[in-house]
Amino acid sequence: MIPLSTDDLALFFDEPDRALAERLRAAAPAIAAAEAAADEPARDRAAAAALAEAGLFALVAGPAVRARALCLARELLGWVSPRADSIFAVQGLGSHAVLAAGDAGQRARLAELAEGRAIAAFALTEPDAGSDVAAIATRATPSPDGDGWRLAGEKCFISNLGLASVATVFATVDPAAGRQGLTAFWVELDQPGVRVERQAPMAPHPLGKLFLDGARATRIGDSGAGFGLAMRTLDTFRVSVAAAAVGMARRALAEAAAHVRTRHQFGKPLAEQQLVQAHLADMATQIDAARLLTLRAAHLRDTTDARGTVEVSMAKLFATEAAQDVIDRAVQLLGGRGVLAGAVVEHLYRAIRPLRIYEGTSEIQRTIIGRAIAAAGGPA
Repeated sequence: MIPLSTDDLALFFDEPDRALAERLRAAAPAIAAAEAAADEPARDRAAAAALAEAGLFALVAGPAVRARALCLARELLGWVSPRADSIFAVQGLGSHAVLAAGDAGQRARLAELAEGRAIAAFALTEPDAGSDVAAIATRATPSPDGDGWRLAGEKCFISNLGLASVATVFATVDPAAGRQGLTAFWVELDQPGVRVERQAPMAPHPLGKLFLDGARATRIGDSGAGFGLAMRTLDTFRVSVAAAAVGMARRALAEAAAHVRTRHQFGKPLAEQQLVQAHLADMATQIDAARLLTLRAAHLRDTTDARGTVEVSMAKLFATEAAQDVIDRAVQLLGGRGVLAGAVVEHLYRAIRPLRIYEGTSEIQRTIIGRAIAAAGGPA
């Protein structure tokens, strides 16, 4: 049974969260079964279909996005299928700017995204613009026919490409203006001037490069408001990255604990070896600390007007770094079995690594936290 509990930390949850936890547990087998498809593209499609069948995309593309609901969903998906977790999260990233600032035509597409009839991408990163989004070079110019905008440029490391039919793309309307020129655009991907090139990440999920050559786009919000929309989107979803890391770490601990109880060395189960018990103790403590930080930040965002930027950064930093250590220890405890291709912990070992990079690297989170401490003497 997947231990997705709301009772042990009931102070953070409301009744809708408890009902959601039950629905997530019921959806888990179908989501996990998507990994049995024939090849990577088929597994991506099957995972997206399972998420849609369970109605989970409504949590990220519906009218109200709740941080605790996102965290419950991503903790479950981190345990069951990191592939499905990535697809789920990026559906939210790709639709959030429209939820926040889209026009009537753009918002009319949200029902398709909430039901999983369409998949979205979030195109921010470029070859020379990662954490430094002010360096974005993709250019937006008014369409010569007066109908919208035209985009030219290249995006890379864009999740959901290959599945997605639409994308939120960030481009500059004035390169000299830096971040003040950044603007968000809604781009249909099945049109001339759009080319997708698949990339192969270490942890399987849909990822690619996006080449734009005069692609038609409609603006989301005001010109120059793109930086704010991008940061608002990342602020909304960053805490859920921590929850996905918690789910992956909990799965790794469960796999390791099951192994050491049955694996005998030197005449007794590994679980009776004190060094093994020390690993298990450290792993469990890191997981509980990560989950507490994550739910504190999610509860703060749901129940107050505070952005909780520092609390979210603490959760994202600690949970992803701790999960990396927990999963590494799990591989160590499984020994040779842990490094075989196809082992659960081997898959988790590859899946956890990107979480320390995307939606703000660990270094960026440390910068946010440290700057707050230096400016105000501690977290707000």
